[in-house]
Order: sequence, then C-alpha cells, then structure tokens
Amino acid sequence: MIRHPAKTKNVSESQHQKAFFEWLSHYPNIRSLTFAIPNGGRRDAREARNLKLQGVTAGVPDIFIAIPSKEFNGLFLELKAGKNKTTKNQDIMIYKLRENGYKVEVCYGWEEAKNVCVDYLDFN
Repeated sequence: MIRHPAKTKNVSESQHQKAFFEWLSHYPNIRSLTFAIPNGGRRDAREARNLKLQGVTAGVPDIFIAIPSKEFNGLFLELKAGKNKTTKNQDIMIYKLRENGYKVEVCYGWEEAKNVCVDYLDFN
C-alpha cells in the first residue's frame, strides 16, 4: 500500500521520493532501471569535498529512469515540495540534459512524478 504524504506544506521532498519509489515498486522492470541520485542534503566540508572527488555533481536531478522512450534517451525527474524552486545549478543542468536528448521534468510531489513517468513510458 502506498503511503501518501499528507498534502501539507510540511511534506519533505524525501517523503515524496519515497512514495514515488514505493509506487514504482509495483513495476519491477521499470524500477530495476530507475535510480535515485543522492546529490542533496547538508554535509560538512570534508564529506562534501570527498563526494565531489567521487563525482557528485551539483544540479543533477533526483531520479533517473534509464529507459529510452519516444525521442528521448531517458527521463530525469527533479522532485520539489511546497514552494521550493530549482536552483541556478539545477537550471543549468536541466538545460544541458535536455540539449543532450534527455527528457527532464520538475515535479511538485510524487503523484506528478508518477504521471510524468506513466506518460513518458506510455503505461498504466
């Protein structure tokens, strides 16, 4: 059963992301090619430097579905909650990804992300 985050402004992006992956677990072929990209979060300077050396890149969207569909190479989803907006780094990365043949959508809540995914892959 999918635990729907309450429709309040206090629901975090991580709660929406968990709900999205819980829904996606009902589609194992798609889930097996869908990855969370843990770029966000607060870190101390040492850990941030270490992650940067490992390839963490500012602005990369939260979720990647590594399945080509229609004219796109894959789908990136950036999840937002409440009144959160994309950062400058995110806007730049979204532009670059789109220029390179990826579909990228900013979704407010897990249900919007689900709808984008269903539309992108033409399933239900």
